[in-house]
Amino acid sequence: MAKMWSGRFEKEASALLDEFNASLPFDKNLYKQDIQGSIAHAKMLGRQGILSVEEVESIIEGLKKVQDEIESGQFEWNIKDEDIHMAIEKRLTELVGEAGKKLHTARSRNDQVALDFRLYVLQKDLHFVSLLENLVTTFIDLAKKYKNVLLPGMTHLQHAQPINFAYHMLAYASMFKRDIERFLDSYERNNYSPLGCAALAGTPHPVDREFTAKELGFEAPTINCLDTVSDRDFALEILFNIATMMMHISRLAEELILWSSYEFGYITLSDEYSTGSSIMPQKKNPDVPELLRGKTGRAYGNLMALLTVMKGLPLAYNKDMQEDKEGVFDSVKNAEISLIILNEVLKTMKVNEERMYRATKIGHLTATDLADYLVQKLHIPFREAHHITGRAVALAEKLGKDISDLTLEELRQIDSRIEADVLPYLDVGRSMESRNSFGGTATQQVEKQIAYFEDFLQKLKKSS
Repeated sequence: MAKMWSGRFEKEASALLDEFNASLPFDKNLYKQDIQGSIAHAKMLGRQGILSVEEVESIIEGLKKVQDEIESGQFEWNIKDEDIHMAIEKRLTELVGEAGKKLHTARSRNDQVALDFRLYVLQKDLHFVSLLENLVTTFIDLAKKYKNVLLPGMTHLQHAQPINFAYHMLAYASMFKRDIERFLDSYERNNYSPLGCAALAGTPHPVDREFTAKELGFEAPTINCLDTVSDRDFALEILFNIATMMMHISRLAEELILWSSYEFGYITLSDEYSTGSSIMPQKKNPDVPELLRGKTGRAYGNLMALLTVMKGLPLAYNKDMQEDKEGVFDSVKNAEISLIILNEVLKTMKVNEERMYRATKIGHLTATDLADYLVQKLHIPFREAHHITGRAVALAEKLGKDISDLTLEELRQIDSRIEADVLPYLDVGRSMESRNSFGGTATQQVEKQIAYFEDFLQKLKKSS
């Protein structure tokens, strides 16, 4: 069967060209969006008097039958059809005859693919928002449950100051909240319809782009057709948003891997989300966090691949842009399952509270509190207080104990001005609670942060 565009060609395309040129093996994932767009286009053509009422009804009925065939597995895919648009149009014409050939009036595959792909990306933007809502809810639940649990806060992966485990969880809630906002921003910025732009310059037919935009749920039609058919910013944005989100996931995964090791022992991952070794019977491997960490590289690669494809393209559409979809499909698929399984890992893990607390007694976490005491109580300049505290740490190291366990007599060996009221400053619990500035780790601040995130999610649900 001759290709629909083959009128000016004397020879048929080679089988090798069919294989190299076709996007059907992957863009058939867009069949729902293609049919959705075609139904809206047919309705518009009918309203404008370009198609008759009977032709519109026939086309819509035929498109619905094509969708049923695809979803039931009866549809016959043929690489010679090149892409999802041609495959559906050919089958539609077989079903409804001449009316099917009229459907392509006033549109091009250029605006058709831009529409299908944009619809897909916008739908996935909102799906990621939903998945991230679930994840942030899990962090809130963990924060509520463990807001009195201490663990070492770290910088440079070294013990720094005692913090609240809930506070640590809410740090990740903050990251994923920003991810939600990015997906929502992308949705709003890109929610404009390409349909009716045709090849690159619009169409001489009396189309109603406002109608098709509203019919498909867009805010409005795009303003410039030349830009529209060659724009893939929406695809780059979802790839960037996914890459950033996966970076956040990877950071958390790294901590889960560390925390589940014998060296840390802060958490125990559920058997449901762990694996064993083929040779070492004792092993319980954190494969899920490791895979989450690893999949982040794929997300980065897909973003860089499409940026590279787009960087030198002249306006308008170029065949290079056929490379836009596979990376997006891959990133979306992996990010979706990553969010779902991460949520389950967090909900099923065991938090080893005593092990975390014991770790706060290692590494002199209240050293800064001693310096603060010297400044606040004895009015010693901070640089001098820093030096005195350093000597106290050195003494503790020499005695084989933590600074929080130094006696008053031992501290007075360092500086005779130190009084008995210093001892509460060295308590790790008091240290954590003392950081009650806005955004800090104190329980009071954690409760405010929990309320903040709950309010954010509530407003999100009301606006959706």
